[in-house]
Amino acid sequence: MTKIWKETGFVTDDAWVVETEETKAGSNEKAILGLDAFIEKASAGDSGLGVLINPADDVTRLQPFLEQVSLVAVAFPAFNDGRAFSHASLLRARLGYGREIRAVGDVLIDQVPLMLRCGIDSFAVSNETALRRLSEGRLPGIDNHYQPTARPSADAKSYSWRRVS
Repeated sequence: MTKIWKETGFVTDDAWVVETEETKAGSNEKAILGLDAFIEKASAGDSGLGVLINPADDVTRLQPFLEQVSLVAVAFPAFNDGRAFSHASLLRARLGYGREIRAVGDVLIDQVPLMLRCGIDSFAVSNETALRRLSEGRLPGIDNHYQPTARPSADAKSYSWRRVS
């Protein structure tokens, strides 16, 4: 069972569906399309759609269509494939995308704080441990930061490379 989590808690009325050959969005649902299908529809003038960015996709292809994107889902097919971190960071920092970015796939509790720092703000969570810890409010923290990100730390002293007088 997959649940959507944001920093405010679990979402109960999420209408987004990642479309596949087997799964299509219904009349009360919103479609998240693969990059090529999204660009095809966006080029025809459709808006209000979501787009799924897989690890090998070139996220900069979205640049001409960012105003038409309602949600970007970045795929984490395995815990050791971190290219979606780069996709989210690029969308926020360089392309200026301000709407929702969702992590989908292998979303593990230990990676959620890092995903938040990269600009991801919602999570499709199916991992039992992650679901339990998020429902208990047990999100791991990050004590030291080694680089700036799309979402800066509120504590300037947490950056390992900054001087503090």
